[in-house]
Amino acid sequence: MAVKPTKAEKKVAYDAKLCQLLDEYTQILIAAADNVGSNQLQNIRKGLRGDSIVLMGKNTMMKRSIRMHAEKTGNQAFLNLIPLLQGNVGLIFTKGDLKEVGAPARVGLVAPIDVVVPPGNTGLDPSQTSFFQVLNIPTKINKGTVEIITPVELIRKGDKVGSSEAALLAKLGIRPFSYGLIVLSVYDNGSVFSPEVLDLTEEDLIEKFATGVSMVTALSLAISYPTLAAAPHMFINAYKNVLSVAVATEYSFPQADKVKEYLADPSKFAVAAAPVAAAAAGSTTAVAAAVEEKKPEPEEESDDDMGFSLFD
Repeated sequence: MAVKPTKAEKKVAYDAKLCQLLDEYTQILIAAADNVGSNQLQNIRKGLRGDSIVLMGKNTMMKRSIRMHAEKTGNQAFLNLIPLLQGNVGLIFTKGDLKEVGAPARVGLVAPIDVVVPPGNTGLDPSQTSFFQVLNIPTKINKGTVEIITPVELIRKGDKVGSSEAALLAKLGIRPFSYGLIVLSVYDNGSVFSPEVLDLTEEDLIEKFATGVSMVTALSLAISYPTLAAAPHMFINAYKNVLSVAVATEYSFPQADKVKEYLADPSKFAVAAAPVAAAAAGSTTAVAAAVEEKKPEPEEESDDDMGFSLFD
């Protein structure tokens, strides 16, 4: 008969497990587990197996283990997790892309939601079309890759995930299930941020960076404070100012000589524009000549009838 571990032994084992996970993982999701039953939690662990690890426990035990680990290792960054451990929460440890921490569709799992495969380019080569044919998904080959034509309901809520469906979703990189866990905060190498940050794309970041650069540029120009962003505009504005002085006075410099030359003799503008106009006219003439050459020639009248009918 197996001897049940005591509460003290359970605490020691829990501390060891949590400390081991803190040593191995630097990315942690803090997720709310309200209204998540034991069976549902079991499905979560099955779905995330191999990719991420879910650890539940009393908040007091988790906080104690985190403090012990920080004292033992000297890594104070993990203490940022303690204020986040409020309510019925759990920790999801992962080494993958934080955006992709969801549950993949594994064979035999019961789907908690409908799974719809969206239309668009899959990035798969034409040799992969057999997966789509088995599941009756309409596709076409576009630029050497398989493209799904219309959205397809692949799995219905309550159905078990089959091997073909699981293989296709894995190839498409679709991880459709969350099983009711709601991510509240994200911990990444000591930094804590909102899960909304995970929704930002590279294009969003570039757009925000460009907006910031434009604001710095505008401020620098307004207060005449040189910055790397404003320097090109300052040089151009300075050149315009010096050029206007050179045009209005006898002072000159090499870059202004040509401008003053054109202003002194406006006919040179026409001379400079003539080659461009000639080239455009030449191309138009060439096109017209080509069209003229392609015109069908009228058929010559026969010398035999001389314009008269045989019966006239």
